Amino acid sequence: MIIHYYTSAQIAKFYYLVMMSFLSKQIIRSFSTTPIDYGKRNFRNFILYKRGNKKFQERMKNNPEKDLIITNYGIKETTIKLGNKVVTIPEKIPDIIVPDLEGFQLKPYVSYRVPEVTQSEFTAKDLFNAVYRTKIVEDFKENKLKENGDPIEPNENELLTAKQAKIKARQTGSDLFSEGR
Repeated sequence: MIIHYYTSAQIAKFYYLVMMSFLSKQIIRSFSTTPIDYGKRNFRNFILYKRGNKKFQERMKNNPEKDLIITNYGIKETTIKLGNKVVTIPEKIPDIIVPDLEGFQLKPYVSYRVPEVTQSEFTAKDLFNAVYRTKIVEDFKENKLKENGDPIEPNENELLTAKQAKIKARQTGSDLFSEGR
């Protein structure tokens, strides 16, 4: 029998290595290619529309299992069951708005051969001409201007202050549906 004598430094080093090996297993993350369930999956969580062999499909027709019956096929429920009562929620009912296309002239197809349209940058002068030009020209031709150039009968755009005009211009949809422009 051989007896080994270790110094306190050797014992301390051995103890340190043993403790570090235990700690390193707790700290280091590991990745396993074999999961705990060994590839088994709970197929009750999957939607099975027309899957399975002929024997399974015949069994489902004759004696269907409650967990595998598909009743809604992806359609969202519009009701809630409260006890024995079924309550319909109108906000959950889809509201499809379809425009009336009677007399509509355009076809549903747009060709890719349409020539490319390029426009110049829309400047402040273009905006002024689009909004005020026709009114100023008409007032000048009909002599409806004062000596200082102000209109005698101003329209609602000409009555706006600078602050009101800025607020109106920044409103959502201010450029849409404005007198056919």
